[in-house]
Amino acid sequence: MWNYSNPVEIIFGNGGFDKLPKLIGGRNYALITYPEPPFKDLAEKLTSAAGPASLVIDDIAPNPDYVLLEGQSARFAQADAPIDVIVALGGGSVIDSAKVFAAANGDFRKVAHFLETKTGAEALSAIPIIAVPTTAGTGSEVTCWATVWDEVRGQKFSLARPNLYPETALIDPALMLGKPYGLTLATGLDALSHALESIWNVNANPVSARHAVIAAKTILDTLPKLVGDLGNLEYRSRQAEASLSAGLAFSNTKTAIAHNLSYPITLRWGIQHGVACSFSLPVILRSMKGTGGFREFSLQEIFGEDLDAGAVRLTRFLNSLGVGCTFKDQKVPDDQVAEIIDQAFAGERGKNFIGSKASFLNSMEHQNRLVFEVT
Repeated sequence: MWNYSNPVEIIFGNGGFDKLPKLIGGRNYALITYPEPPFKDLAEKLTSAAGPASLVIDDIAPNPDYVLLEGQSARFAQADAPIDVIVALGGGSVIDSAKVFAAANGDFRKVAHFLETKTGAEALSAIPIIAVPTTAGTGSEVTCWATVWDEVRGQKFSLARPNLYPETALIDPALMLGKPYGLTLATGLDALSHALESIWNVNANPVSARHAVIAAKTILDTLPKLVGDLGNLEYRSRQAEASLSAGLAFSNTKTAIAHNLSYPITLRWGIQHGVACSFSLPVILRSMKGTGGFREFSLQEIFGEDLDAGAVRLTRFLNSLGVGCTFKDQKVPDDQVAEIIDQAFAGERGKNFIGSKASFLNSMEHQNRLVFEVT
């Protein structure tokens, strides 16, 4: 038996930003965004149409961290009026931060307690969220969780609550125009990772797999074109649709081993999340040979019947975008690789993986031989 559920209303299309005032509907709103000029312009446009926000938090940083989130959350308690709805305008960091604020409602300590002890859920709030993504990658606009980092202690947490699904995802590809090469690439690879991670997943189901197949095939075709033509609205729209499909896929499965491998690589060596969670995809794909069922069939739909050959093509795809597919390429010292792999398989996301550590290690050895032979 399996089930699939996603409660988010999705509005997709160029010019969709103009629908935002109607979605707010006169409610007291908090605007969560970035401090850069494009977002200031959008904030002014929203203010003109919907009235001023009761609270603006525009100092969101990449990889939302405990220290910053605590101070930002406290501002909700200082707002002039109770916040009825949160508008999250930006990338995954903005939408993830909005979910933290929605759960904390002025007191981040409640969220921290829940993350660290898995208790105290009854103390968490759930302010409604309207998510307006300006990148095509995280899929956070259609999931109920947020990634929270504690850089001081070198830890990463996932805030996961069913009542943190945004009420609406407003996806306007035109807002994604002008995003630079590096951000476009990293978010695109993050979306590819979400799609594939949702397939080799113990929580996968046939509906999530259909979303994942569409997402992965679209990204493999579109992302190289998009990074070579960043102002192309058609490519932006295709990539936004693919990211959305990947989000709908892993909203039901969560991620798996590639993401668990990525977290220490981002924390310790500063590798962008999208790169850190995608470099291992060819190794994992090769290890899926012989899995059977709809999972292997879905991967074959994307990469062809021979997954060994598919892994080679995926390696070349990543290499063509400047992403090396070994731990050494990601600056990880040889003497720390085994520990990272052991911890990844022992972690929550590692346990979502349908495969085994033995098959992963065999595939990694094969990948390393291929790289050595080529070089």
